[in-house]
Amino acid sequence: MRYVLLIAAILSVLPVTAGATEEPPHQTLVKDGRYEIRQYEPTIVAEVEITGDMRRAGNSGFRPLADFIFGNNTARSKIDMTAPVTRVKSQKIAMTAPVTRTLEDDVWTVAFVMPKEWTMETLPVPNNSDVTLREVPGELMATVKFSGIGRERVFEQKQVALQAWLSEQGYEAIGAPRYAGYDAPYVPGPFRRNEVMIPIAARPADR
Repeated sequence: MRYVLLIAAILSVLPVTAGATEEPPHQTLVKDGRYEIRQYEPTIVAEVEITGDMRRAGNSGFRPLADFIFGNNTARSKIDMTAPVTRVKSQKIAMTAPVTRTLEDDVWTVAFVMPKEWTMETLPVPNNSDVTLREVPGELMATVKFSGIGRERVFEQKQVALQAWLSEQGYEAIGAPRYAGYDAPYVPGPFRRNEVMIPIAARPADR
């Protein structure tokens, strides 16, 4: 019941489109159709790790983060929702014997970006120890934009396309791809904004 009430509260304040929601401060340096190069300013994220597939990460990761910004923190303060919500996939390696390692399920880091008026000193501490706050330095990011309900195979296809575009443009990826969603769950797929985002290094000619 508490989860239902939480989701109802989220839906009541989320805009129909991401255009009305604060996004991390950035400057668009290159625009080529659906592809962009953006310079992002430093941010703070609240994040949680979830083991499983992408759908489970989205559902299970969203709940504790939303719980945190809606007041499950030491100050019982409400923090505005921002966009996008990001998911980053890594691989968790577990030791099973002195000389043997096995690959477990995918591990996803699901993150909310904190509004720019907050600092690490002023943000309340999450009551849930699974939620952590982390400062992210400024980043140069390549992105590709697309619509749809955000199935994992579509994100993977867009990731391959973005990586090919980066190679053509002479950029080098320096971090794991992030899968970003900008809209509330009730927004129809054709009207949703999704992105694959990849941290990149500046080209020598651009430095």
